[in-house]
Amino acid sequence: MELKDYETFEKELFEMLDNKQIKHFKETIEDMNEHDIATFISNLPRKKIAVVFRLLPKSISADVFANLEVEEQQLIIECITDKELGEIIEELYLDDAVDMLEELPANVVKRVMRTATSETRTLINQYLEYPEKSAGSIMTAEYVDLKKYMNVREAIARIRRIGKDRETIYTCFVISSDRKLEGVITVKDMLLSDDEAIIGDIMDTNVIYATTTDDQEEVSELISEYDLLAVPVVDKEGRLVGIVTVDDVIDVMQEELTEDIEKMAGITPSDKPYSKTGVGDIWKSRIPWLMFLMLSATFTSMIINRFEDALATCVVLTGFIPMLMDTGGNSGAQSSTAVIRSLSLGDTEPKDIFKVIWKEIRVAVLCGLTLSAVNFVKMFFVDRMLLGNSDVNVFVALTVSLTLIFVVVFAKVVGSTLPLAAEKLGIDPAVMASPLITTITDAVSLLIYFSLAGVVLKI
Repeated sequence: MELKDYETFEKELFEMLDNKQIKHFKETIEDMNEHDIATFISNLPRKKIAVVFRLLPKSISADVFANLEVEEQQLIIECITDKELGEIIEELYLDDAVDMLEELPANVVKRVMRTATSETRTLINQYLEYPEKSAGSIMTAEYVDLKKYMNVREAIARIRRIGKDRETIYTCFVISSDRKLEGVITVKDMLLSDDEAIIGDIMDTNVIYATTTDDQEEVSELISEYDLLAVPVVDKEGRLVGIVTVDDVIDVMQEELTEDIEKMAGITPSDKPYSKTGVGDIWKSRIPWLMFLMLSATFTSMIINRFEDALATCVVLTGFIPMLMDTGGNSGAQSSTAVIRSLSLGDTEPKDIFKVIWKEIRVAVLCGLTLSAVNFVKMFFVDRMLLGNSDVNVFVALTVSLTLIFVVVFAKVVGSTLPLAAEKLGIDPAVMASPLITTITDAVSLLIYFSLAGVVLKI
């Protein structure tokens, strides 16, 4: 459904509710996609969310519930009976139930767990014990398992029997009697094989898999690199305990990308979307970096104060300080962004640090020489001749232009090195991004500038 069509459709639904056309509303909403229904419910006033949710047929209510934000889920849980809650929990895919419970307050979690069956409680508790952001924490237990002695006809019959409650049926996993992962086979492979063909003869034994403790980013890289729809997850004994599907990976990639962007901008990552985050929470996420950067600027002011006499001798140098500092910060940000992206894609590793530095030095020299040449021409012909600033002479232009070369080289080396060092130390490389690099290059840019001014201008 196109955005324009959905907005018109949503307006009609609001009118049905306002006019109390409940029967027509229920008939209309049943034909909508679960995600669109969840979006519509999220846009309702809080007092109407639970009321509208209870109008949904049981066949789609769990899927709609899974698509809601945790705030709406909590509101609904507080307004429905234990029986209704139990039915929803049993219908939810296990990974969706676990994701919800990790966000809900403790008192709500207790009620949810109390209404679930003992089998579901056991599985949920098992998943909650896995490390945060690990393959075990995002996997689901709803998969199709087959035995290698089955023939194709028996395997397809099993898929028809249990497939309705499985997250995916296209990729099936072959396990032994003790649940050891032995192979993988797709429905396409079975449909193109003879009915009497044995699964063990046509399955792929070269299985790409993850372990429960693998980082979720590593799992997403596996799915992306090998173009998989699902990755099996095994425990330390090699037993199949769950799968991670491509839709889970999309969520992970979005979450990790958002986190990296926030860190690169100097913001403490948040689990909530911007529109649902309060002013106080936004303040707490932003103020630490702003405080650090403000205090770190003390070094910059100390350097300027140290060379105050030199600036008094040649005041024109002051006007070019912002340009030099900005160029250094921008140069470092370019390199850090490229390296962080390369690290996230697995294209670069910490062991490649010298190769990366050598490449960035060559790039920096080319960029520095280009900027230096353009700046020299601009200062001499524009600032001096066109604008009539007689204080800008050849030596001043030379000082600023030479500084640009050294500043760009330094900034690009630092911008490429810090993320690699962070990765080596087990720190998120995104932390070593624009704010920190800019702070470092600002201070060093000034030292280079005043040092060169002392040599060229004899001040």
